[in-house]
Amino acid sequence: MIVRRSPAELEKLRRSGLLVYQILERLKFMVAEGVTTQELDAEAEKMISDAGARPAFKGYSSHVSTAKFPYALCASVNEEVVHGMPSGKRRLKPGDIVSLDTGVQLEGYFGDSAITVPVGEVNDSVKRLLHVTEESLELAIDRVRNGNRLFDICGAVEKHVTSNGFSIVREFVGHGIGTSLHEEPQIPNYVDRRGENPRLKPGMVLAIEPMVNAGKPETKVLADRWTAVTKDKSYSAHFEHMVAVTENGPWVLTRP
Repeated sequence: MIVRRSPAELEKLRRSGLLVYQILERLKFMVAEGVTTQELDAEAEKMISDAGARPAFKGYSSHVSTAKFPYALCASVNEEVVHGMPSGKRRLKPGDIVSLDTGVQLEGYFGDSAITVPVGEVNDSVKRLLHVTEESLELAIDRVRNGNRLFDICGAVEKHVTSNGFSIVREFVGHGIGTSLHEEPQIPNYVDRRGENPRLKPGMVLAIEPMVNAGKPETKVLADRWTAVTKDKSYSAHFEHMVAVTENGPWVLTRP
């Protein structure tokens, strides 16, 4: 069942979303040569605590991994697609990219967003990967309109990514969000004809998150039972926003 949120609930989700935005803006400023992903995680957790919120990812387990995730931040570097474990040993280097994904629970409502940030100068092909991935998210957001269907969102990502020569991760998808971190519907970044294709209605809140590989789409999960990497070790980019369906079009809850 897809829950439709009231205007009062959407305002609470907006507050959670803006907190996540503020955290990611701070982390983006911190990303630099020599910084460890553990330092980024520590800053995210501090900001969450200072805001009176709870880190949504810390202690989370799922049907994919029963191991509890031990951090407030997923920090996925280069070939790491999602769920990268922060580490005090891994220092960022020029030419790296790092995907920063965090979530919060504030006053009972969740916020979730992700960005991929270059470390210093990256080559043109990596710049293009980041640009196309973020652009595919914006195209998907534009389809979040009353009366459209879920496949309009999925297809917007798929068409833009594949037409630019990149591949879409199949194993991980976006999701509904509200009083739980992951709610219905699941939102693949491609049109999955085996899945449901509900019509979008006001009050629905969707976490749309393209995960795009420079090489082939296949991934594998490492021994830590969380970190997903590209099998061919190609770079991967990840961007995510929470978007509400309204009578007046899409409302992105995770940016001002």
